[in-house]
Amino acid sequence: MILHFFAPSRLRGWSQSLLLLLFTSFLHAEEKSANTYMREAVSLFFEAKPKESVAAFDKVVELAPQAAPQLWQRGLALYYAADYKEGRKQFELHQTVNPHDVENAAWHFICVAKSDGLEAAQKALISIEGDARVPMKEVHDLFAGKGTEEAILKAAASKDSGEEEWRNQQCYAHLYLGLYHEALGHTDKAKEHMLKAAKDFSMGQTAQVHVKLRGWDK
Repeated sequence: MILHFFAPSRLRGWSQSLLLLLFTSFLHAEEKSANTYMREAVSLFFEAKPKESVAAFDKVVELAPQAAPQLWQRGLALYYAADYKEGRKQFELHQTVNPHDVENAAWHFICVAKSDGLEAAQKALISIEGDARVPMKEVHDLFAGKGTEEAILKAAASKDSGEEEWRNQQCYAHLYLGLYHEALGHTDKAKEHMLKAAKDFSMGQTAQVHVKLRGWDK
């Protein structure tokens, strides 16, 4: 598969995303142009310009259509651009190449919740197995309506894997709790968790964008 750097090895960092086009040995001239748009799309996202980011991602897809299933970042940009139905489609497409990722199911959930309501989101929740990252099982359980916020925080509190991994677990826990509460319309709780997530690590950068777009950085 041309886009092998997006295997379920959890290389979810935005820097690894550039490997999508940068290090494939048989890029053609038009795909090099797609590579430029990919960089622009990522940069625009982190500048909290989701609509412009989506436009750049769309150019990537136009010039390198084989990249489309891999572009989970496009789904994030679509969510923040409030294009929830297209965001849902992107995460469903990504599921075909990355079937073991709770994060994909979570972002799909919030897109559906925003467009069709919480009940529809729970019915459409993508089933995931094999994501061993802490606290992803507990996150999926919560979104499915059979878990609790406390279970996520308890799992994320474990320091069995060391300080750095603990910080990563905390980021994941608060990011997805923040998104869950946003889906429920609980603005205060969403803000509380998202501010805690907006520290470091790759998805913490996404939390920073969220905070900026919601005006919580003031």
